[in-house]
Amino acid sequence: MDQLDEMLLELKDTSELMIDLAYSSLLYNNKEIAEEVVLMEEMLDGLANDIQRQAIERVVQDRDEGKAFTIIKLAAAVEEISDAAMQIAMVTIMDDEPHPVIRLSIKDADTIITLAEVKDGSDLVGRTLGKMRLASQSGMWVVAIKRGRKYLYGPDKSTRLEIGDVVISRGPPDAEKYFQDLCFGKERLEEL
Repeated sequence: MDQLDEMLLELKDTSELMIDLAYSSLLYNNKEIAEEVVLMEEMLDGLANDIQRQAIERVVQDRDEGKAFTIIKLAAAVEEISDAAMQIAMVTIMDDEPHPVIRLSIKDADTIITLAEVKDGSDLVGRTLGKMRLASQSGMWVVAIKRGRKYLYGPDKSTRLEIGDVVISRGPPDAEKYFQDLCFGKERLEEL
């Protein structure tokens, strides 16, 4: 996989996560998640521009206008998706009143998405997701990790958590506080 392919995959993965986070921010009136969507949208805009530049450079090198045109259209379409996700998140940020249908769906929601930063002193530091069995111990399933300005999507059992990682997880509402306390170092993992 070359750099352009990797960038396209990152663009796709980011837009998918943005949609999930945007709806979650709206459903749970969570401004922290909504603000993360805004940050992701800014990052995605820059990535889409880089992809379009590289596609144009490829035309010059390979003379494959069709492939470049497809890549540029794809990048533009994903940018529109990310803009839509940001607009959804802005409802939460601007304290707009959600539609009554949204309020009804909140009552029926059995999962939430939450963010938590791994702090120094947390049992999670330096351990892999598989080794600590985070999903079974906390009830929260890690869907992505923000490390600096990069996102790791769909982390697997070999993914190691580091101080400063922002862990994006999904699970039952009653597991959120324990999960966040684990990340902050206020709770300890059960010994394995």
